[in-house]
Amino acid sequence: MHFGIESYSPDELHATVATLHRLGRPLVYTVHDLENPQLTAQETHRASLAVLAAGADALIALTDTAGASVRDIVRRPVTVVPHPTLLGDARRPTGNGHDALRVGVHMRDLRPNIDGVGTTATLVRAVADLRAQGARVEAVVRMNERVRDAEAAASIALLAEGADGVTVERGTRLDDDALAAWLADLDACVLPYRHGTQSGWAELCYDLAVPIVSTPVGHIAAQHPADFHPFDVGDPVSLARAIMDATRQASSAPGSAARSAEVERRRAGRRAELDEVRAAHVAVYRRALTAEVAA
Repeated sequence: MHFGIESYSPDELHATVATLHRLGRPLVYTVHDLENPQLTAQETHRASLAVLAAGADALIALTDTAGASVRDIVRRPVTVVPHPTLLGDARRPTGNGHDALRVGVHMRDLRPNIDGVGTTATLVRAVADLRAQGARVEAVVRMNERVRDAEAAASIALLAEGADGVTVERGTRLDDDALAAWLADLDACVLPYRHGTQSGWAELCYDLAVPIVSTPVGHIAAQHPADFHPFDVGDPVSLARAIMDATRQASSAPGSAARSAEVERRRAGRRAELDEVRAAHVAVYRRALTAEVAA
């Protein structure tokens, strides 16, 4: 089990766990979300997590720090298996060069854990400060055409209207190839989370050698620490500093030979890692099956 538990009540999940035990079918639960990004209030999610964490035959976490948090909650062993590449053997674009540093933030459909308004307001001020200091930087804020919070989308557009160096894009949901190409064109990607645990976007950015600038929520910093540059919403100085820190390395420049070389280096590392991740999951499943048979 990975995602989707918000669609069921804790009682329904408890009944599911009991049924699996009665049938002799082991349950492996990968704790992606200590906090659910699809929800604002977390009480029911925590109750559901407690049911699954207590009833699962094996638990998996994606980072050492998340694993420690899960162990603190349930007092049970947790196997840490890193998130594998999201691109597999797909083409890895390396972007196009620009005259200015290009920073992007994708708000997607403005789900509950996205602080679109706060992040945009902070970004507008940070870009203005950097440009006033002589930095050649531009920012693009993208949203899906269909969003969950129309009022927030309108506020984001209003904040960027007339802002020097900041533009807003609004369009249909990008498919996998188009999203990879959009990210590859960035010198840095801003992650606008108000709460969360891990980030698939951080994994995708790592594959594309795009450094991330992120709010310090959950365990995102532990996914790829060298690529993580924190900022606080409402603090444009911290965001400006994070942008400059993130873009210092030559490999951060889209379209450059250094970016291409780094993408290829990471592709090779991720290919080897994928074999290790598969083997780790097989080992967990075998232990769970053996324990269920013994029981």
